[in-house]
Amino acid sequence: MLGWLNISWHTVLIMAPFGASCVLLFSLPASPLARPNNVLGGHLLTATVGLLVQSLPLPLELQLALGVGLAITLMHRMALIHPPAGANPLLVLMTGQEWPFLWQTVLPGALLLILLSHGFQRLRLWQLKAI
Repeated sequence: MLGWLNISWHTVLIMAPFGASCVLLFSLPASPLARPNNVLGGHLLTATVGLLVQSLPLPLELQLALGVGLAITLMHRMALIHPPAGANPLLVLMTGQEWPFLWQTVLPGALLLILLSHGFQRLRLWQLKAI
């Protein structure tokens, strides 16, 4: 669905960490790591960390380490742990993303994944009741 919207809307809605988010959302929907606030908050928080760390005058290797470490710490402290989001600082730093990435890719992509997974789970429950 995100791939189709990616093409139809002529915007980037797919990023690699979303693939791992799908594992949790569609396979383990009852997991605390798959809660909507963890998915959305985790992705937004860690992408923001990557964007902020990118502005520091440090070698890329240190930015990568600092970005991931800080992202994990903040997700833990804010109770927004979503393991796939831990890759966001790496993605941001290695591809040189800028601030629009946050509201043009991360926000709509995470929201759509959450909505799609909820729809999938409702359909699955409906099918189980029909059997």
